Amino acid sequence: MKKVIYLDNAATTKVNEEVLKEMLPYFTEVYSNPSAVYSFAAEGKKAVMEARNQVASVIGAKPEEIYFTGGGSESDNWALKAAAEAYAEKGRHIITTKIEHHAILHTCEYLENKGFEITYLDVDSDGRISLEELEKAIRPDTILVSVMTANNEIGTVEPIAEIGRIAHEKGTLFHTDAVQAYGHIPINVDDMNIDMLSASGHKFNGPKGIGVMYIRKGIKIRSFIHGGAQERGRRAGTSNVPGIVGIGKAAALADKTMNERIKKEVKLRDYLISRIENEIPYAKLNGHRTDRLPNNVNFCFRFIEGESLLILLDQQGICASSGSACTSGSLDPSHVLLAIGLPHEIAHGSLRLTLSDETTKEEIDFVVDELKKIVERLRSMSPLYEDFLKNNAK
Repeated sequence: MKKVIYLDNAATTKVNEEVLKEMLPYFTEVYSNPSAVYSFAAEGKKAVMEARNQVASVIGAKPEEIYFTGGGSESDNWALKAAAEAYAEKGRHIITTKIEHHAILHTCEYLENKGFEITYLDVDSDGRISLEELEKAIRPDTILVSVMTANNEIGTVEPIAEIGRIAHEKGTLFHTDAVQAYGHIPINVDDMNIDMLSASGHKFNGPKGIGVMYIRKGIKIRSFIHGGAQERGRRAGTSNVPGIVGIGKAAALADKTMNERIKKEVKLRDYLISRIENEIPYAKLNGHRTDRLPNNVNFCFRFIEGESLLILLDQQGICASSGSACTSGSLDPSHVLLAIGLPHEIAHGSLRLTLSDETTKEEIDFVVDELKKIVERLRSMSPLYEDFLKNNAK
């Protein structure tokens, strides 16, 4: 089997060996239900408390403001649906953006069917919202603003602190989907005026199936899953102790190594961007050039289909994507790329490459060398490209 070069870390990441080691005893040795009263359960209960502290520390939150969920999508659903229910008497208006993850957008569609009004803010060509437009959109009946910290496809980081400040000045709650950003860039819930935040363990070298919901103390958000009294009565279900231990350890490691990883990934990211821009014609970088996630590179290549590009890259052992892994089966172009103003025919030729702290310069060089050949090969079969060259040769 040829070596795999994995550049789809926005879709999921490898579980860190230290994380796995920390988790293993809670499958076979300390396997008790932490909600039980006998002493055998005490160690599991203590491990859950420690993980809550670890997760909270990364974002400057209090441990009692952290709730464990089944993943980022559940946390997003909880934030929107519970806020809508709890604050419906004040109003039925929610603000979000056109480039959110589908966990937000589809939940908003659900709420629209329940009689809520949703405003979807436009973004500029880099994928950033206008703070002026946000301020104009907030009404007396607005109960929630939900804007992602960083986009999962094009990597653009939003002005979260300013968004939160505007929401609070207008008396509105602010939620951010930080699934792509948590553990990758600095976040402080107090400095950034965040009331609720979603995160997911498998995006920062933790296990799948475990997520986080931060809810600021005093926010009136009700239970999302009803049943037992777990998670202080707000999220029922037997605690996933191995997963919780894993996300706690992954959070602690991500926090400890963040500055070092950012420096390394930004250097490699910018090198990758530079090689593509200088060596492959008619390639367009998507997302903000500098205000973007350290590990995210997203390009559109004119005159080719992204799906063909992915298949040929895969044949060379290169794992990449054309956008969100959650929509990989869709034939439609990315809603994010359309929202930043790209026409359908260009948006179809997108490629997302997302690095990790294990990615090497040698791997980047190999990927670009192969990418050049593949793009050239695909364009040689495109009548549109042939016509383009003929027309521009005149």
